[in-house]
Amino acid sequence: MTEQTKPDRPELLGPAYRERPIVPQRTAIISVDMQNADCAAAKRRSSLEPNAEAAKYRYFHERLESLVIPNQQKIHAAARGIGVENIFVIIESLTRDGRDRGIDHKASFINNPRGSWEAQVIDELAPAEDDIIIRKTASGPFGTTNIDYVLRNMGLEHLVVFGVLSDQCVENTVRGAADHGYLVTLVPDACATYTAERQEFSERAIKGYCRRRSTAELLAELASF
Repeated sequence: MTEQTKPDRPELLGPAYRERPIVPQRTAIISVDMQNADCAAAKRRSSLEPNAEAAKYRYFHERLESLVIPNQQKIHAAARGIGVENIFVIIESLTRDGRDRGIDHKASFINNPRGSWEAQVIDELAPAEDDIIIRKTASGPFGTTNIDYVLRNMGLEHLVVFGVLSDQCVENTVRGAADHGYLVTLVPDACATYTAERQEFSERAIKGYCRRRSTAELLAELASF
């Protein structure tokens, strides 16, 4: 069979091409922005307090506590068990005052200074000693960090993406990865945003850029290797 007639070419399979299973040795988990600035346990506990500011984020923090963090823990453990890379993308400035940030983060008053508590991944999902951490000062890592260079150096083609916020940095990561030629699996029940409506809309809007698998479905796939 010639290269021109191979049945796994995307122009022959169409959308089904995105549905192909991962290949562990060519796969990385991409965790997006699971850091203290937004996801720390103290912030999640404060969402239960009876005040307007806490109520604004209650859905987000309750989803993190009851669903997202437990699911992510399971995925990280399963991935490590079969040698899949775990990569953490976080928001962290190169400087203390954030002068290196992109315009959008400056205008949005987003600055997690270099080496700060806010920039660290939350304790429940702490990276292992040899995990990779990619630092960004923009919504997505593609085009703003060296993530593409790192992934290609390791021969990685399949990316499993989850994190926060579903309809902002996670979507940007998925779209950027697809544009750079990666096959992306999004895990919606390992993602969170501020309302159920935003979560639902995000899951519908992103489907053309990735395949979607629940945590249970992904764990079953990982267990098959």
